[in-house]
Amino acid sequence: MKALSTTAKPKAGFSLLEMMVVLVIIGILATIVVINVLPSQDRAMAERARADIRTLEQAVELYRLQMLAYPSTEDGLEALVSGPSDTALAARFPQGGFVRRLQTDPWGNPYQYLYPGELGEFDIFTLGQDGRAGGEGLDADIGNWGD
Repeated sequence: MKALSTTAKPKAGFSLLEMMVVLVIIGILATIVVINVLPSQDRAMAERARADIRTLEQAVELYRLQMLAYPSTEDGLEALVSGPSDTALAARFPQGGFVRRLQTDPWGNPYQYLYPGELGEFDIFTLGQDGRAGGEGLDADIGNWGD
């Protein structure tokens, strides 16, 4: 018979304390990333809204040049996508419209349009995250009238 060895090899692996230290470090890193990334996302959403509004503003100006008038408030931005019902004006409307499709703002709300505008010749704007006029921060209105 062979004699049993009394020296046991320690098992490989991590102790509970080592695992807890790693989890605390990961939690601290995740907190730092969240604190630094979330404001960037908010700024990116506001900047996307500004870029969309600039694009729509250019499309409205092209509409005016082609159709010899701005779209009415009643027709809204939909006039950039679908042709007018008046057959004389429909001949001037480009195939595919002035924009391919209307985007919603970064918060899922439709962009607003007024003609004549309250702050310019025409107003294109979003009501911000809250969808109500006025507000600050993410709830602030963003429009073609500037900041």
